[in-house]
Amino acid sequence: MDIWALCDLCTPWCVHVAATLRIADHVAAGISDIDDLASAAHVHAESLCRVLRHLVSKGVFEEPAPGVFALNDPARDLMAMRIGLDLDGIGGRMARAWGSLLTAVETGAPAYDEIFGRPFWKDLDAHPRIAADFDALMGPAGHGTPDPNFPLSAGWDEVRTVVDVGGGTGSLLAEILRARPEIRGTLVDLPRTVARSAEVFEAAGVADRVAAIGQSFFDPLPAGADLCVLKNVLADWPDREATALLVRCAEAAYPGGRVVVLGGVWPGDTPPNPELLMMVLVGGKQRRLAEFRGLAAAAGLHVEAASRYGSRFAVECSCQPR
Repeated sequence: MDIWALCDLCTPWCVHVAATLRIADHVAAGISDIDDLASAAHVHAESLCRVLRHLVSKGVFEEPAPGVFALNDPARDLMAMRIGLDLDGIGGRMARAWGSLLTAVETGAPAYDEIFGRPFWKDLDAHPRIAADFDALMGPAGHGTPDPNFPLSAGWDEVRTVVDVGGGTGSLLAEILRARPEIRGTLVDLPRTVARSAEVFEAAGVADRVAAIGQSFFDPLPAGADLCVLKNVLADWPDREATALLVRCAEAAYPGGRVVVLGGVWPGDTPPNPELLMMVLVGGKQRRLAEFRGLAAAAGLHVEAASRYGSRFAVECSCQPR
């Protein structure tokens, strides 16, 4: 193991810079000479050339002739992954947040505000374009079309209403409704996020069966849901906030509904994924199933089933009187 290779910050920053400057897009458009690339990107040609030659040495881009650059498969990936790498958007927030890791380890709390002046969620509220990038990264643009066929112990036949809690711009809910015409849905997320859901629901052909509510999911949720869904949300929060969120879901689904958590819970007794990025951004974490059971019980939920769901782990809970 080469410890210096593990400490290399040069390569990841070069990747971020190339993605931010859209170098792969320019090459794909037929611009290959370094002077022309620098002109298209509005940067210093010699400096850009040095960055690209470093990336070539690491297997990203090719240089078939001096000062002439070509795409290879890793370079093409930069185009597909740009949202998460662009230093002018959410990619820059995630990259620079690592500077707060030491404080997070020392205190056990996120120190994102040391870098950006505000906690993560408030920072997104203050920067709508970066917030839009984050929503896109969490949706199909970042994670692909979601799978609506997660397991329910009693099946889907009795489900008529679904509340997607913290569901972003509604990509999962849209697929649930498209697959099941008998179901109506409600999307709950912050106003700036649900404002972008209309086009998602229109494209899926389900706009007449869905409502979008812009609010904090720590406030009371729409009552009487047959099913509340939390996908990739619980791991964004420390224990206190995660429990409060589960309480709101239990209230909304009580007495006969179910709460399903997709992602954020780890099966068995093996250590969960460290999820260090969530630690530095928001203080969130993955939890073992046993840990989750404790949070669920405190929120008035009982774990009924837990099973693999693609690459994730789905946990289904019933509501219990508190």
